[in-house]
Amino acid sequence: MNIPSELKYTKDHEWVKIDGDVATVGITDFAQGELGDIVYVEVETLDETLDKDEVFGTVEAVKTVSDLFLPLSGEIIEFNESLEDEPEKVNTDPYGDGWMIKIKLSNASEVDDLMSDADYKELIVG
Repeated sequence: MNIPSELKYTKDHEWVKIDGDVATVGITDFAQGELGDIVYVEVETLDETLDKDEVFGTVEAVKTVSDLFLPLSGEIIEFNESLEDEPEKVNTDPYGDGWMIKIKLSNASEVDDLMSDADYKELIVG
């Protein structure tokens, strides 16, 4: 299982890459494996400012639909539009081409609440 050490993680199986005051967010390799073949990613919150843990979109797999929770408060400034035509990128490259949104952070201190790669591994492996 792929859990890159340079990323941060949430208990909702999302990864976060911080670059200054912008965070890139996607779902983890574990999450995409649990969901199975992803057929649709929906994000209707572009240009909205949301609080941490609010739902920012959904990911639809063959058998289920899951809410996506915002890991950090801020404005959603970008959606990976390539996922509209190729949602399977979330399965094939969850930490690269399968990223979902970018957030302009409104409270950088929230980053401290995210999990490290070791903490996330403990969560899923036990």
